[in-house]
Amino acid sequence: MRSSQELLKLKGITKFFGPVKALDNVDFVVYTNECVGLVGDNGAGKSTLVKIISGAVQPDAGEVFWCGEKILLTSPNKARALGIETVYQDLALCDSLTVAQNLFLGRECVSRFLFLPLLKRQLLKERASAVLSDLKITQVDVNKKVRDLSGGQRQAVALGRAFVTSPKLLILDEPTAALAVGQTMRVLEVIRELKNHGVSIILISHRLQDILEVCDRVYVLYEGRVVGEHIRDEVTIELLAKLIARPKEKVDHEIVRD
Repeated sequence: MRSSQELLKLKGITKFFGPVKALDNVDFVVYTNECVGLVGDNGAGKSTLVKIISGAVQPDAGEVFWCGEKILLTSPNKARALGIETVYQDLALCDSLTVAQNLFLGRECVSRFLFLPLLKRQLLKERASAVLSDLKITQVDVNKKVRDLSGGQRQAVALGRAFVTSPKLLILDEPTAALAVGQTMRVLEVIRELKNHGVSIILISHRLQDILEVCDRVYVLYEGRVVGEHIRDEVTIELLAKLIARPKEKVDHEIVRD
């Protein structure tokens, strides 16, 4: 269950790209130990909002608060230092390395392991196995090369690698896109386990059923504006689909008329 403590708060976020207003006075909150869904059609502003939260893009107006303190997310490194990690659709895995090596890629212990053999192979495998076990990822062999994994297994490895950094907030960009039903269910289970370990999550997905499976609340963006914020138990796939396709005023009018 989520807490009442705000982890991340965006207030009045506006962003222009030339004459195009990508985000228009957006308010957005993530609480501690909460999974928040972010949905909207292509061009709705989801990617821009994610880039602002991850420090890749700075807003033209608005404020960002982290654990109640106003901050400036001036770079991805600044975001990571706060505990904000992002797993993009391309996953950024190294196909020629094993699962164990990918889990700790970029960590000091792996750099030494690869070039100075300070960390023994067995220790690396044991640590990798422990990470997967913590997230109840049971169908991935830490000795396998990533290029030999299925789409769902690759996604699980990417989630595990993010978990290694001990994130406070994890942004997941379409983690179940192009996955089969069985693989999708396993990835959603990993997302639940991440939340069970105290990680707050922002889930971006076009699969509305996935959103309702794991999210506590859902934000809907339409042409750069928030047109809906709903608790999971009070929203349906049909309503979300209407909000995604049309502005909130039109949907409200239709609901009242019906």
